[in-house]
Amino acid sequence: MGQLINIRNLSFGYSNGRKLFNGLDFSLEKGERVGLVGPNGAGKTTLFYLIMGLLRPESGEIRVFGRPRENERDFSEVRQRVGLLFQDSEDQLFCPTVEEDIAFGPLNLGLSHSEARAVVRETCKRLGLNGLEKRVIHRLSGGEKRLVALATVVAMNPECYLLDEPTAGLDSRTTERFLRYLREYADTYIIITHNHEVLKNAADRIYELREGRIEPFSL
Repeated sequence: MGQLINIRNLSFGYSNGRKLFNGLDFSLEKGERVGLVGPNGAGKTTLFYLIMGLLRPESGEIRVFGRPRENERDFSEVRQRVGLLFQDSEDQLFCPTVEEDIAFGPLNLGLSHSEARAVVRETCKRLGLNGLEKRVIHRLSGGEKRLVALATVVAMNPECYLLDEPTAGLDSRTTERFLRYLREYADTYIIITHNHEVLKNAADRIYELREGRIEPFSL
């Protein structure tokens, strides 16, 4: 298996004095499909940001892929290997068209334009986005934007996914398309969601984050 993420004795608080974590422990093994629940404001999204280096802890250790991650260079590698789906699709999409947004990551990884186009085609095929490649982002529906945001993550071929409310606002058909992708192509992820049906279909193990602690949770 192998441990992908290992967090030990993590402390974090915001500048307004609000303390979220004080000695948090958590780990994710390769091949684990984990659901994460908890009340609003418990720090679920903050935990993702700490893993990705978008926020920095006050103390404690974050190990990803077996190495401690402390500075920007450390986390730069993490961002190439771990795919973060933001809660708000607008935070993920910033190119004019669908294909440009999906190709952005692969091009930054050093792929040629022809290689990136091949990735765009395969990604759109897997997520049922064929025919949308030339569409302008701001003219897409909310569900279409959500799938395109996921496509920008998928195109990076990450070893692990961090998915923040991925099905929020999606209709049942689009949700099923999303879940089908996870079942067929993603073997390691943490999914934040309040949707119990999604958890039943997508998570092998569920945890609750509450009052700065992560504990096993049963639906």
